Amino acid sequence: MERGNAEAAIDTWLRKHRLLYVGATRHRFILDIRGGVVDLPSFKRWLAQDYIFVRAFVAFLASVLVKAWKESDVDSDVDVILGGIAALNDEIAWFKNQASKYSIALSSVIPHQKTLDYCRFLESLMRSEVGYTEAMTACWAIETVYQESFRYCLEEGNRVPEELQEACQRWGNEEFGHYSEALKQIANRRLEKESDVVDEAEVIFLGILEHEIEFWNMSYGAV
Repeated sequence: MERGNAEAAIDTWLRKHRLLYVGATRHRFILDIRGGVVDLPSFKRWLAQDYIFVRAFVAFLASVLVKAWKESDVDSDVDVILGGIAALNDEIAWFKNQASKYSIALSSVIPHQKTLDYCRFLESLMRSEVGYTEAMTACWAIETVYQESFRYCLEEGNRVPEELQEACQRWGNEEFGHYSEALKQIANRRLEKESDVVDEAEVIFLGILEHEIEFWNMSYGAV
């Protein structure tokens, strides 16, 4: 990809892979939450499995921080990632509180195969041969799918039940949207700087969308 086009790499992907992106951010699970018709067993299954995923995501984001420290040409990148890591501490506490609310024993939850697959995918991105640019692209994609999904749940006309409003606010709020945008700016800047890895980063982006869709599917009991 020519340098002049690399800055818009992510926007190009979003247009090119629109159907897959919409499949991840407007999945039936999200539409059912927005419409107030999601069934409680599905939500509880998602909650328990996402807790497992978030713990793996902490390790992944820590690896991105190390890559930023070693490879980033802008000091503020580290600050952005540190902010994300700090927020995860609160996020894990939220999952524990929600689990208590719904009588879910997190220590007894068995990881679903789709959860294991996604966690292994994250682990593969922690390898030293995966560069900062590719890792940051993955970080942006993961956070943005949740931000876009739950922000939609909060938009005008929603019928989200009161007991699920907190979950939607956690990822759909404006502050998290700013964080997602900051990650996108970093990723686009790095893709411009390292245009030779744009194709590899695109494959990672697609992989994340596919895993996100499978994760939502799993919430409805899909094998």
